[in-house]
Amino acid sequence: MYKSALIAAFLSAILFATNSTPVVADPETSAESNIGFVIYTKSLSPGTLNARWMYSTKYRGPGIATGGPKTGFEGRYHVRYFYDSGEFSDEYDLLIEKTDDVYKVSWIVKGKVQATGVGMEVDNGLAVGWRRVTD
Repeated sequence: MYKSALIAAFLSAILFATNSTPVVADPETSAESNIGFVIYTKSLSPGTLNARWMYSTKYRGPGIATGGPKTGFEGRYHVRYFYDSGEFSDEYDLLIEKTDDVYKVSWIVKGKVQATGVGMEVDNGLAVGWRRVTD
């Protein structure tokens, strides 16, 4: 009987401590960390863009988009991204659409948009801010 009471008291203390401790959001999963940036520059090979990307303050690296139009940025590409270490990161179908001087960019896997962004042309390329789609 004494052992059962001791176990019950111990479990009650753990339960109380768990419920009374405030939950702090992990900074890597917060909305503020769901921000990325990429700059695309034209490659010497027509229809190809070189990428330099970053996600939050933790991930970054190069990339290459292929299969696009011979001129301009607007069009459909297949893009592969890598970490600075050279390790493979992700790949997507990339859709770049232009309305006036604003670009809408979508990163797609199996027909589903995984990330979306907006951008504008800069001196040496196309600069795009983006976020992962979480819904």
